[in-house]
Amino acid sequence: MTKRILHVVTNVGQYDDPSHSTGLWLSELVHAWEVFEARGFEQEIVSPKGGFAPLEPRSLKFPSYDKAAKSWHNDPERMALLENTASPENINSADFDAIYFTGGHAVMYDFPDSEGLQKISREIWERGGIVSSVCHGYCGLLNIRLSDDTLLVEGRKVTGFAWQEEVLARVDKLVPYNAEEEMKKRGALYEKALLPFVSYAIADGNLVTGQNPGSARATAEKVAALL
Repeated sequence: MTKRILHVVTNVGQYDDPSHSTGLWLSELVHAWEVFEARGFEQEIVSPKGGFAPLEPRSLKFPSYDKAAKSWHNDPERMALLENTASPENINSADFDAIYFTGGHAVMYDFPDSEGLQKISREIWERGGIVSSVCHGYCGLLNIRLSDDTLLVEGRKVTGFAWQEEVLARVDKLVPYNAEEEMKKRGALYEKALLPFVSYAIADGNLVTGQNPGSARATAEKVAALL
């Protein structure tokens, strides 16, 4: 049976301050997509509301905007996948072996409280599938409750974009909350690399998380290894 991956992207295009744009950090989708594609996995993209997924402008400038990300950005067929993403109610969780939450600061707004995404994630997890995220994608894990009403992340090792990285990226005044702190409040065992912005990914059972944009490939490799 071919393995199937569900990628999650944002629908949000700006911070609370509308003069600052945000959106999907493109390479976090592209790098994972390449890892899964190379293994012949089937892939689909969902967003909290379905439809258009805007791109984070900064993601088109940073080192992570490499040959692979540029190739996707310049490919009309690939970009069309972000024009019309699926909505959660049109996704059957039983069709997927893993869910992968991409990042970009935008996800801080629409990932945490999406009941549709929480339901899909819970069902995949409780069926023995993999729940994964990279960078700010871990905001999508904050409020996932299992059937016994416990939080999925409680007592489990998790990484994601660190507060130190927010400060260094000069967006600490723009973001709506401190994601690292929120994760710790939920009883997650938060970890990060010794140095900011280096690749760091961890697996705690079927929970796989990566710290920052440079961690997308490593995160996807860990997901693929589990599958």
